[in-house]
Amino acid sequence: MASGYLQVQARTAQNIIPLVGAQVRILDDEGNTLYQLTTDESGETQVIALETVDRSFSQDPNYVGIPYSSYGVIVDAEGFRSASVTGIPIFDGELATLPVIMVPLQDQQTRQTAENIAIGPPAVTMTDARNQEGTSEDARVLRQVAIPNPITVHLGAPSASAYNVQISFSDYVKNVASCEIYPTWPTNALRANIYVIMTFALNRIYTEWYRSQGFDFDITNNTAYDQYYVPGHPIYDSISRVVDELFGAYVRRQGQTAPYFTSFCNGTTATCAGLSQWGTVSLANQGYAPLQILRYYYPNDIEIATTNIVTNATSSYPGTALRLGSSGLDVQTIQTYLNRIRRNYPAIPAITDPAGTFGQSTRAAVMKFQSIFNLTSDGIVGKSTWYKLSYIYTAVTRLAELDSEGTSLGVGTVPPNVVLRQGSRGQDVVTLQFMLSVISEFYPVIPAAAQDGIFGSGTRASVVAFQQTMNLNPDGIVGPQTWQALYNVYLGIGQNVSTPGPSTGTVTYTVQAGDSLWLIAQRYGTTVDAIKQANGLTSNVLQIGQVLQIPVSQAPYVEYTVRAGDTLWELSRRYGTTVEAIMQANGLTSSFLQIGQVLRIPVG
Repeated sequence: MASGYLQVQARTAQNIIPLVGAQVRILDDEGNTLYQLTTDESGETQVIALETVDRSFSQDPNYVGIPYSSYGVIVDAEGFRSASVTGIPIFDGELATLPVIMVPLQDQQTRQTAENIAIGPPAVTMTDARNQEGTSEDARVLRQVAIPNPITVHLGAPSASAYNVQISFSDYVKNVASCEIYPTWPTNALRANIYVIMTFALNRIYTEWYRSQGFDFDITNNTAYDQYYVPGHPIYDSISRVVDELFGAYVRRQGQTAPYFTSFCNGTTATCAGLSQWGTVSLANQGYAPLQILRYYYPNDIEIATTNIVTNATSSYPGTALRLGSSGLDVQTIQTYLNRIRRNYPAIPAITDPAGTFGQSTRAAVMKFQSIFNLTSDGIVGKSTWYKLSYIYTAVTRLAELDSEGTSLGVGTVPPNVVLRQGSRGQDVVTLQFMLSVISEFYPVIPAAAQDGIFGSGTRASVVAFQQTMNLNPDGIVGPQTWQALYNVYLGIGQNVSTPGPSTGTVTYTVQAGDSLWLIAQRYGTTVDAIKQANGLTSNVLQIGQVLQIPVSQAPYVEYTVRAGDTLWELSRRYGTTVEAIMQANGLTSSFLQIGQVLRIPVG
């Protein structure tokens, strides 16, 4: 017989406080006690070996038996209710960590506990069909892909009367993967499945699939709609390691923001249009990498992206109604929705207002949309209209289906019409932190901000550093001027990094203090990617004194749009030229510049 391994963790207070000295009994499937253990100062037992089935059976899709052995655990601790877990799957060579949440005897609340948990077979053995598209009435879309902290899981079908549990996203993914598939599968099969599991959940969050229907949860554990989650299920070490390695990664279409809708099934007793769980094993054994496995089942243009946004501020509604005279990013968002919806509902008039400006044409489009979808036709985008707009937008772009168009809306091009300061919270703060984090990669003096939707001291320090760099008043308050400067720099980075110009050769450049690849690329009218390719660089890190070969554009000039804080002297330094040369190239008679002015900068 082969052997697997088990360790029990006894904790209380929502899995925070370890229970020292808890008595743990390990039982076989007939109820006989095999081990009697005591938890240590971390609330953990020693790791014990248990007999099980050879791992080859859990890697064979045609095996009709049970490819693991099941055991039970009973935990007793003074002052706490006894907890029993049965049907714990133990796999050959795999360590299973069993979390047991103990409930104090005096706790009389009615809620889900770790008492008398029966662990069922993994979802990969189930024969029921998976209908993962859902039945949303109002889905909406967030601005950025964010990891929920925590994620709220409904323990039943969407409309069933069942408990909700809250759990960290990492622990949720580890639990789902341990419940869905076998931990003995090849590592690349595990990686492919875990990419899918994380992306599926992030798609539910990003489209606010259940929240928009009035439910108070993010996802269910019902496999007909979502993916399998079992409170108190053991977590396998091989799965835990992969989740830690891939945390924050998700699948999307190239050039888009939305997490792809990664539907899946076991591919043997249940088939679907998405990924086959058993198929990933076969492909991994043939040498397929995780992305190759995913592209086998999903479109060839999918890619792996990463989000660093971890927040509980995952609601898209701006909080106040939008109406004639409103402006900012939220207005641009509904204009984007309406313009896309109009392709399917041509009765909606075209919007001719500038992006982010709620003028008469935007109001007319809103009113017609409201009329079509049986809403009060008042031209005001309140909650009901916002939710319906974003649901219809989600439906026509099919963000939650396999042929999703996705969205590249992101931060838009128009700043939010809000003032943010320390203590602010919500989606606009997430947008601010996201932009600062991107900018910090190209301006080393600006520290990255934690992307949690909370404007704390760290975010303020990042804002102040940005304002100082851009010669703005360093008050740490993000008002219209700071917002515009953020957008100018952020959009400029995107244009510069992604739009290379033709090259006729290279010039030699020695890295100086304060340099970054992006600054050097701007200075010479090239791109970060072009410099990295010319020098064989694999990262953005530079060393003072490092000698680089810089590809030079064919054009003798670089076109530059003046931003807040720019001066001729700073521009001359940035591009390696002189103030006189810039003035001569543009026919300037003074050094005064205007925001938005387009200059021709001679490449030095």
